[in-house]
Amino acid sequence: MSSRTPRARRTPRAPSTPAPVPFTFTFDGRPVTALPGQSVAAALWSAGILSWRTTRHGGAPRGAFCGIGTCYDCLATVNGRPNRRACLLPARPGDAVTTQEGTGHDR
Repeated sequence: MSSRTPRARRTPRAPSTPAPVPFTFTFDGRPVTALPGQSVAAALWSAGILSWRTTRHGGAPRGAFCGIGTCYDCLATVNGRPNRRACLLPARPGDAVTTQEGTGHDR
């Protein structure tokens, strides 16, 4: 009887899928790179941007907190529409995201 361990069978590799093609949108006029399927908040985080809203009283900076759309800290103005939850909103090529101040209707 042999003490050798049976060789593991090789699993065939799945065909390779093409790498996702990055695109850009702007945040306060600066280009930000995102990947298909990435939320606005995730793309901003990836770019090192942690705050994109200020509070109504005191102007304290806010960004993503819960990441699932329940806390509303991630509100941003996207394509001129205020109060968009950046953690739930998929980034799209050419979007114009701006810092939201207060309620977003103050300007």
